[in-house]
Amino acid sequence: MKKLQYLFMSLAALLLASPAFAQSTAVAHPENQWIPLAAGLGMALAAGLCGLGQGRATASATEALARNPGARPGIFIFLILGLAFIESLALFTFVIIFLKAKPI
Repeated sequence: MKKLQYLFMSLAALLLASPAFAQSTAVAHPENQWIPLAAGLGMALAAGLCGLGQGRATASATEALARNPGARPGIFIFLILGLAFIESLALFTFVIIFLKAKPI
């Protein structure tokens, strides 16, 4: 119950603090200063989670091969297909970051 209360208190503080960022300043585009940080964090998050997904997929394939070595061709095809899809998520994130994050 305490954890849920802390969660709601944190969310309330975050939502109430957002009007402070809405004030205008003398700089023409102050929101552009956060783009490199957001791009770096986005790519780090995507790469890290894709790495975890690839590790879990490889571990599951290895365990499946240890249990049933005769199913190697089927497991290998789905493993390579799954790893390609997981890696494509990181590459799509990389491309989107380069398209959206323009130098200041």
